[in-house]
Amino acid sequence: MGKIAKIVILPAIICTLLFGAWAAVRIVRSMAFSFDCTAYIKRAADASTVEMAKTELLKAIQHAEQNNLTEGIISIILKNPENDIGFWYNNMKAAYTELDSLPEDAATLEKTNMLMKLRESLTDGNSDGGITVTAPDGISIYPHNVLYFWWGSLSFFAACVFWAIFAASFDRKNNKYKMKNTYKKKR
Repeated sequence: MGKIAKIVILPAIICTLLFGAWAAVRIVRSMAFSFDCTAYIKRAADASTVEMAKTELLKAIQHAEQNNLTEGIISIILKNPENDIGFWYNNMKAAYTELDSLPEDAATLEKTNMLMKLRESLTDGNSDGGITVTAPDGISIYPHNVLYFWWGSLSFFAACVFWAIFAASFDRKNNKYKMKNTYKKKR
């Protein structure tokens, strides 16, 4: 290895590990949010009775309130309305209020219509024909989304730069990369 290659190999490995740690933390946080919140929203949307829907939706609302997911925007650069946490939270609260205001002796048709409305407001159809829970992208890392953005961006960029320097400065003269001719010529 060349002198420069020996210098940049450690920072290249560290930056690669930092990027891998970023990816692992993002996956774990996303899964935890799914278990603690969006799974309950999905269950509320799939509920066959108003009481079941209220119970499940209340769990999701409580999780949002306990984790201060009631207002703010997840976007860092472009303030996209679909990343508005306040709208998402208020939509869940409004859906719960409507479910709660439905009288217990309401007609079956009215309850069914309310459950269909709930399903339409809390979920979206996807390209596979299934449904997904409506939630802002990246909500699992809020309010630390800026920190995660810089952590992922800088570690990825630095790893690419260090590995490129390592590859460009590798001493190829002293290392054997030539493939031996393994086949024999027939005469």
